[in-house]
Amino acid sequence: MKGAAGTVRIAQGGVRHPTRRELRERRLRRRSTIIAATSTAVVVALIIILVPMAPGWERVQKSFFNGPIFAQTFPGLLRAFMLDVAIFAWCAPIIAVLGLVIALARDARSPALYPLKLFGIIYNDVFRGVPVILVIYLVGFGVPGLGLPRPWNSPYLWGSVAVILTYSAYVAEVYRTGIESIHESQRAAAASLGLTHWDTMRYVILPQAIRRVIPANMNLFIALQKDVALLSFIGPVEILRQAGVYKSLLANFTPYLGAAVIFLCVTVPATRAVDRMIARQNRARS
Repeated sequence: MKGAAGTVRIAQGGVRHPTRRELRERRLRRRSTIIAATSTAVVVALIIILVPMAPGWERVQKSFFNGPIFAQTFPGLLRAFMLDVAIFAWCAPIIAVLGLVIALARDARSPALYPLKLFGIIYNDVFRGVPVILVIYLVGFGVPGLGLPRPWNSPYLWGSVAVILTYSAYVAEVYRTGIESIHESQRAAAASLGLTHWDTMRYVILPQAIRRVIPANMNLFIALQKDVALLSFIGPVEILRQAGVYKSLLANFTPYLGAAVIFLCVTVPATRAVDRMIARQNRARS
């Protein structure tokens, strides 16, 4: 059978044949793939050919792409990266919870709770306005300077606190965006059923809002995994500090390349997973 516009073609055996539109779309996708692959191959070939022709290429290759030094330092960098993972592992849950608390404080609608709302506004303005490295310096050097006994003067502890304070502000804004994306009619419907404000938030608003902002928060946590390396500026010997140690000992920058490779092995799969989550959400909404 065939429709008026040729949109349906089914053979006698019940096998569906592609329509003219589907065939045209396949040809366009095939053509786009061929063009993309060709242009990419040309760019890569030009880089491979032209970069080694630069006058200082041999010196750069020896300083940044030294194979023996890469193999020598990579295991130590990988061990140091475990500290980054540990710091991320205890910071991420605290950030998720604290960010939600701040977002709820900003959403407070009762006049009696306005101080909470004001606190949430000031908190977000301050910690989103100050660079994370500056917060790390202020907290990481300032609090231990009070002369606290161990372990309360640890740079691991106060560096983690600085990261938590900063990223909680960003996560709170993401939560707030998700909360505000829920239509007011759902609050009105919950109120008509006799639910209190907090019951409405708990059973109606938050389940939907949190689900909507998961991809955005995942992007923030990917950034958090990288920014944990900034704690090296106040003492912890994590991967960035360890790469610096190797650079000083070996007079070579290749350890920094090894650190970059390790970060890429973690962040690239996580980024692709977030992209798939976003695409799945978009398909569900369409």
